[in-house]
This record gives sequence, C-alpha cells and structure tokens, in this order.
Amino acid sequence: MIYLDNGATSFPKPESVCAAVSEAMRQCANPGRGSHEAARAGAEVLYDCRETAAALFRCKPEQVVFTMNCTQGLNMALRTLVRPGMKVVISGFEHNAVTRTLHGLGARVVVAGRKLFDPEDTLRAFYAALRQGARLAVFTHVSNVFGYILPIEEMADACRRFGVPFVIDAAQSAGALRIDFQKLGADFIAMPGHKGLLGPMGTGLLLCRRLPYPLIMGGTGSESIRQEMPDFLPDRAEAGTVNVPGIAGLAAGLRWVQRETPDHIGQIEQSMAQETAQMLNDLGMEVYSGRNQLGTVSFRCGMDCETAAQRLAEEEIAVRAGLHCAPLAHASADTLDTGTIRISFGHDACREQIAALRYAVQTRLPPVNG
Repeated sequence: MIYLDNGATSFPKPESVCAAVSEAMRQCANPGRGSHEAARAGAEVLYDCRETAAALFRCKPEQVVFTMNCTQGLNMALRTLVRPGMKVVISGFEHNAVTRTLHGLGARVVVAGRKLFDPEDTLRAFYAALRQGARLAVFTHVSNVFGYILPIEEMADACRRFGVPFVIDAAQSAGALRIDFQKLGADFIAMPGHKGLLGPMGTGLLLCRRLPYPLIMGGTGSESIRQEMPDFLPDRAEAGTVNVPGIAGLAAGLRWVQRETPDHIGQIEQSMAQETAQMLNDLGMEVYSGRNQLGTVSFRCGMDCETAAQRLAEEEIAVRAGLHCAPLAHASADTLDTGTIRISFGHDACREQIAALRYAVQTRLPPVNG
C-alpha cells in the first residue's frame, strides 16, 4: 500500500515506536501509585517523554500535559479561556475541534482571513479583528485540508501587542515545522501524538503557560487529601491512569523527530507536495496549491471525490476524501459542496509514492473537464 493519509495519522510507525510500546506493556505499572519497581518504571517513562517534548518545543517538562489527542487538548485550553458571549477571532481554516468547541461554549466567533495561501490577507483580517475587540484568538498552524502554513509568528506577535491570549492548533505541524513555545508566547499549544510526532493513536500533548481547566477530575497520585484538583502542572490536568505504553511510544517518536529534525522532515514534505501538485495539474485535475504549503495537497477531479478516493484505494493508494472535519476551511476555499481528495505526506515521503499516485490517477480518475 502507498500510504498518503498522514493528515489523519502517521503510518507506518518507526520500529522504535512499536518496540517502546511493547516494552512498556511488559515492564510498567501505574506511575505515581506505588513505590515498587514497576510503578517507578512507569513514572520514568512519563518523565522521559516530558523531557524529550520540552527539549523539542522549548518549554519546561512540567508544562507538558498528556492528552489522548489534539482535540482533548484544544477542549481543555478553550474551556480554560472562553466565557459565553466572548468575542473570539479564528482563522478561516479551523478544524471542528476548534469551531464546535467554541460554538458549544457560546463564544461570538469572528472569522479572519479566508483567502487560501495568502498570509497577507490572513494578517490584515486578523489585525482588524483584534482592533475591533476580540478577547481571545485561536488559530491553526497548518490547514489540515490544504496544507496552508499560516503566519503564526506574526499572529502571535499581534496577540502579544494587543494583550490577547491565544491558542495554537499544531495538529498538522508538530514534527514537521519548528515550534518554539517560549518564543511564541502562546497560552496553550495543542498537538496530537499520533501524526507528525509518530506516536501511537490515543496520545497527545498540551503545552501550558497557565493552569488549564481539568476536563476530568479524580486521582492524580498527589495531594490525595484535597478534594480539589491540584493547583500545579501537570497533575491538575492528568486525572486517572495515563496511557503509559502509548506515552512510551510517543517518546520514541519524539526522539525520531529530534534526530531527523522538523526542518528536514518539513522540507521533504514540502518538496513532495510541490511535485505532486504539478503532476496533478498536468493530468487535468483541479489542484489547490500555492506558496506557504506543507505536505498536504487537495484536489478535485471529474467525478465525486468519495468515489475517486475509493478508486485510488482499489489501486492500493490510501488517501482521504470529503470535508475532513473542517467545513470552515472548505467554505473559505469554495469547496464545501464537493469536498476534496486529500493527499498528505509524512516522515517517509518519497518520489516513489508520487510515481505510484500518478499511475493510479492517470488510469482511474477523469480530469475535471474530461
């Protein structure tokens, strides 16, 4: 199989990740709940992962909270900051993990920047929303549909100038672009463990500058006499037993990314995306590509996108089609009625994948005007 659905989850995982999960299953018990050797081994796994993440994202180990995915982290961050009726500015490319949560919390949402691959438009609209009284900003680093890299450094600078707290969704960028928590100054950055960080599904990280709202409450192994959740990180946000085997795998994935470096991984993904966009254009497809694009390319052909994805699957090409849980992004790009076929490269991106994709598209999919 040619796997081009890394926007959903990275696959296959490095062997070191699989080995780390297996080893933790054999050696680790519940961390923080005992002084015996197996409990200590579990605690060491957690601290190793926190330290590795802290080094990669330039934060303190205690600022790294473990979640089960990016969505949980975003929910925790937004429930910390949002109040009913609060004016919140978001980009025109946000995922439902942001938009549904804001809707559920009763925020007044302002969408800023709807032009694809146009950072100047994004910044103009974003500044205007801040001047008009937005009290919180939430924005993705990279669109999960189109691979558009938003100008988050400038957006973060604008938030700091206006004194507005902000949250970054790094679901599609962590592991493929440099993320400096200290420099950005975000209140929270949420990311999955199972995508660019190459960890198992069911893992994620929330980088915290302030105490987060605890989505669930319960035992933490610390301050057990208190009936309130602890008022310090990371315990406040990690009630119950955490996914020790998954976190062991995530630590291995983080080390893989550290060795290769996000810069190197991102450069390869960008190069493959550019070649793919040109190839699809040459074959008569409607392609969404431009500058400031990471490893994701969306396109449409002369047939229903879901049917097209099924045809590619029959040729053992794994892609995703539809709205990708991001109707706002599709509305911004005027693809809401049809969705798109999404190709998303990962850590193993190579030209052999493009060659296989080209053959399948050329033989199974009609061009837009075909």
